[in-house]
Amino acid sequence: MDRNELEAEVLDMLEDICDDEAVREERDIDLFAAGLLDSLAAIEVLVEIEERFGVDIAPTAVERSEMNTVNKIIEQIAVRL
Repeated sequence: MDRNELEAEVLDMLEDICDDEAVREERDIDLFAAGLLDSLAAIEVLVEIEERFGVDIAPTAVERSEMNTVNKIIEQIAVRL
């Protein structure tokens, strides 16, 4: 999977979980501060990452600040692929 495919898949995933197209428009916005993610949705993101990409990220393995934007989520997956 190349970087463009990864980004497209993550954007699709986050749009589904957040139920908002805003994730595509501003990829550096804090998803928690914007009300697009909460703690339950964050767990859903981690589960979806494992299912879609085969990447296991334990909730205790990263700080919220390391996965609070679209670009940071993409990077966390990319370094583990």
